[in-house]
Amino acid sequence: MPRTDLYDMNAAKVGEIELSDALFGQEINKAVLHTTVVNYLANQRQGTQSTKTRTEVSGGGAKPFKQKGTGRARQGSIRAPQHVKGGIALGPKPRDYRYSLNKKVKVVALKSALSAKLLENSIFVIDDLKLDEVKTKKMAELISKLGDAKKALVVTMDKDSNIYLSTRNIEGAKASFVGMLNVYDILKYDKLIVAKDAVEKLQEVYA
Repeated sequence: MPRTDLYDMNAAKVGEIELSDALFGQEINKAVLHTTVVNYLANQRQGTQSTKTRTEVSGGGAKPFKQKGTGRARQGSIRAPQHVKGGIALGPKPRDYRYSLNKKVKVVALKSALSAKLLENSIFVIDDLKLDEVKTKKMAELISKLGDAKKALVVTMDKDSNIYLSTRNIEGAKASFVGMLNVYDILKYDKLIVAKDAVEKLQEVYA
């Protein structure tokens, strides 16, 4: 079984923790990781972009000039796409970009992402990841002491308002919890700071 160091809130090593092979020791499947990230980004798209077609642009009710005898190409409306202030041909319209992936694919991707982070020595497990009050300075010190990378994802067992509020103003840092953990965030942030009970919950669910 893979092992990693266990830290306290002062970033001091207090022991070691065994991690499950089934979650942190899997072969990294790059194809599945790519598929999952593309799916996540597609699902984040609002799809609200919209352009007006020639039927939606105001004006253009009358024929601009007679059909024959002018020497010019025939025109039926000044709101056709070839005219200034005309409608847009084949422009974007509101649409839903969301699509779903098989649950097994998502699980394989999560295991691959966590295994990759462990291989990079970028997972830091905190014995008791809690704050009694909102302290941005305390969280910033913890993040800076754990590894050289600045971009960090802090993961707790449940939604913790003190951890969230203490992290949100730190550049390059984000707080999340087990129920919201996703492959995109794991790969995006350089280091993963995870509460011990969150690790245990992940292993219970996915291992």
